Amino acid sequence: MENTYTLEVCGLKRDLPIMQINENLKIASFVILGDTEMVETAGKHLATKLPEADILITAEAKGIPLIYEIAKQKNMKKYIVARKSLKPYMKDPLVTKVVSITTQKEQLLYLDKDEVKLLKDKKVVIIDDVISTGESIMAIEDLVNKAGGQVVGKAAILAEGDAANRDDIIFLGKLPLFKNGETQ
Repeated sequence: MENTYTLEVCGLKRDLPIMQINENLKIASFVILGDTEMVETAGKHLATKLPEADILITAEAKGIPLIYEIAKQKNMKKYIVARKSLKPYMKDPLVTKVVSITTQKEQLLYLDKDEVKLLKDKKVVIIDDVISTGESIMAIEDLVNKAGGQVVGKAAILAEGDAANRDDIIFLGKLPLFKNGETQ
């Protein structure tokens, strides 16, 4: 198997390193942190595909530059980031659990009570860089529901593996999984 996978999305090409996740699974590692060109280009494209919403939300950390760009494109003054650790300034936080394909261990996501107020009775779109198993998206959706918001869309730059077959997400490109030496 090659050590890289060539991805093309929105007219941009990236050679992604193939990383071993466990003994039977490898992924092409797509990291947008620091990739201004990808964030701007993908953000502009995704912004045009999203349903009408009052606010956007993502999980810390890789989705942050993307959600910023989309919020900028949509002229939104605010967006929300679900934190992966409890911060001292957080009062009465909402909490949910998540196990994603890249972390492979249980994590907690937190929203401060002021962020909860921003979500209440609002139409919300969840933003992520890559949707694979959908665990991160489901955890954020759980937070939005607990806060009294309504998820009207889920979007990412890439859908990985079987996620590309889902009809409930918006994405710009597909990313394969490499299981037992085979591309899927």
